[in-house]
Amino acid sequence: MTTWQGWHRFATTDPPAPPQPGQTPRSIDERLAYHSAFVTIRTPAISQLATQVRTLMILGRHQQATARPSLIVTGPAAAGKTTALLHVGRACHLAHTRKNPPPPGSAHAAVPVAYVLVPPGATAKTLITEFARYLGIPTTTRMTQTQITDAVCHTYTTAGIQLVLIDEIHRLNPRTTTGAQTADLLKDLTERLPATFVYAGINVTDTPLFSGTRGAQLAGRATLINCGPLPARHGSREPFRDVITDIENNLDLQHHKPGTLPRHTPYLHQRTAGRIGSITRLIRQAAITAITAITAISDGTERITKQSLDAIRLDHLAETHHRPTRTR
Repeated sequence: MTTWQGWHRFATTDPPAPPQPGQTPRSIDERLAYHSAFVTIRTPAISQLATQVRTLMILGRHQQATARPSLIVTGPAAAGKTTALLHVGRACHLAHTRKNPPPPGSAHAAVPVAYVLVPPGATAKTLITEFARYLGIPTTTRMTQTQITDAVCHTYTTAGIQLVLIDEIHRLNPRTTTGAQTADLLKDLTERLPATFVYAGINVTDTPLFSGTRGAQLAGRATLINCGPLPARHGSREPFRDVITDIENNLDLQHHKPGTLPRHTPYLHQRTAGRIGSITRLIRQAAITAITAITAISDGTERITKQSLDAIRLDHLAETHHRPTRTR
């Protein structure tokens, strides 16, 4: 998705469709493919990010004198930051193309969104080259950073880019010379491009990005969206249980009894530490296991039980967090 063609394909491809009442049962292969792709579970962070992006895009639409306000999505690993970023980017892309369809007979679609990954050990030139690669702007090794930046700013403005998504922002370290130059490049781009910038990275507030003069400038312009683990309880609400219910309602299993998974909310929260990435992976793996019926504990029916959940090996982060106490 770090090229326009890839992003356009992602944004315009229909997301996986959950089973509908009265629908003819899908084949095993179709249901395995569905649980592999699965639907996007709308978390509180996604809702908050979507609202903030819409507001800031309107706020900065006619702003010309200074950089537009931006957003930073932060949180630990497996907290759903990239998923939130992509979900909001797709929504923006589809909304814009609905309002601005290409003229009849034109093969040129609108280009409202750009998605860029910060490369490891990024320098200002390698990062701006990633911006150029997204829209297929030709570059050569002889071109200077300034030349590539000018080409990017001209092409992005002409193409009508309105939202720039920058992922893996934690890879930048403004305390180093190259990191400082890269941070300055991003500041330059926010002032030259008529677009809203949204960054995502792991625990950004704990990195050098918010330190020193450059960090103060970023902190003064960016709103922070915390995409942390979901709490078991928040006031009178139970956010984690709500997410589990949402996931269960979208499963496509023939014998699974609704309400089974929410009853195991305390166990699932302890098992995954409330991480949206870990809980969706756990339940999807359990669903695929139930369909394929390859484990010794399977009773031949397509359903998820606590026993089948226990048999799933999760990511190392979740497994090291989940250390059950042995009973003497």
